[in-house]
Amino acid sequence: MSGTMNRTMSVTVSGKTLPSGAWSGRVWSVALAVATVLTTALTIWLVLGLYDQHDRAQRRQDILAAARQSALNFTSLDYRHYDRDSANVLRGATGDFKKQFAAQTEQLTKLVAANESVSEGQVLDAGIVRSDEHSARALVVADSKVTNTAAPKGEARTYRLQLDLVHRNGRWLTSDVEFVG
Repeated sequence: MSGTMNRTMSVTVSGKTLPSGAWSGRVWSVALAVATVLTTALTIWLVLGLYDQHDRAQRRQDILAAARQSALNFTSLDYRHYDRDSANVLRGATGDFKKQFAAQTEQLTKLVAANESVSEGQVLDAGIVRSDEHSARALVVADSKVTNTAAPKGEARTYRLQLDLVHRNGRWLTSDVEFVG
């Protein structure tokens, strides 16, 4: 007996008989569709993770910039244009801190003028203690050279400030300032 035996295989699915080639084609199509969906889902997950990471990094930069500027405004003043300097502090302030500073501005203006005070602030370092989308706490170290009638040659001062900030209308504003350590 010589001859060739032709074996074909068929698969029955839902009452229909399909040749094996058709079945493997469908398996590959389904597998490819599943792989595409999984790859798309993974890509979306990674992109969202990168976006979140970028968003956190940008928020950190914004908080540090606001804390540095607020500390610089707070440690820099000149009796010859204290109205401008105090306005700079108030522009970056909110809440009770803004109210308290505004309430003391008239008295401070007289004191600064009487003493001919000039303070040139410089931020040395800043860091974030904690933050979320709406609030933050930062520590800032600043130096200033202060001249006035009691110290006409000037004297160096170092400040360690704890600033509480809140996010309002797209800006980080200082809601509290404390001198620490």
